[in-house]
Amino acid sequence: MEIMLLTALVFVASAIGTLTGFGLSTIMIPVVLLFYPFKQAIFFVGIIHLFGNIWKVVLFHRGFRWKLILCFGIPGIAASFLGAKLAFEVPAGLLLRILAGFMIIYVIYLFVKPSFKIKQGTGSAVTGGALSGFLAGIFGMGGAVRGLFLSSFDLPKSVYIATAGTIALFIDTTRVTSYYVEGARLEPSILWGMLIFIPASFLGAKAAKLFVDKIPQKHFRKVIAAFLFLVALKLLLFPT
Repeated sequence: MEIMLLTALVFVASAIGTLTGFGLSTIMIPVVLLFYPFKQAIFFVGIIHLFGNIWKVVLFHRGFRWKLILCFGIPGIAASFLGAKLAFEVPAGLLLRILAGFMIIYVIYLFVKPSFKIKQGTGSAVTGGALSGFLAGIFGMGGAVRGLFLSSFDLPKSVYIATAGTIALFIDTTRVTSYYVEGARLEPSILWGMLIFIPASFLGAKAAKLFVDKIPQKHFRKVIAAFLFLVALKLLLFPT
């Protein structure tokens, strides 16, 4: 029963994470913590998250824009370290509510003025990457913050997902390796369950791609905004 529940959870979280470019950990962590200790839970979810980003890269590789990925990703990763150093200076609950308020204002503005977008270019990509990385370091919400800034560029669907997935893949590889080096391990039942979980994550990503293909480009950013709003509402009401 436990394996069946986790398989269903992996499928749903992978589908939503692929569609929106964020949210897999937000969905999985609270549920997995019901069954496993924190260190094992974040290690397990980190592995699923890593594979989820591999599927984004594989399924949406035609959206690759290496210049955007590098200009957005490198400053973002660097700035996240600075943000992380400041994260312990302010209470976590207050930080997350500030982020939630900022996200809600952005979403409301986007629906009021749907034509809004930041012009693409090296300068805007570097600035957006640095800001999103800095805020992600402070708030610990890398995917949602990255999605917020990438959506402001109003990118084509495949470019948005490929960019978000590639940047997150670099980060996931680093953190999952760090978890392992620090002693995190999976118990045998989850380890064997990976034979089911990994294919389930691919099927979830594949299902999301079929759905993405049917969403008109002009409505795609509103779909992202709707999920950003839900995440922001959760942070506002239940920040920890």
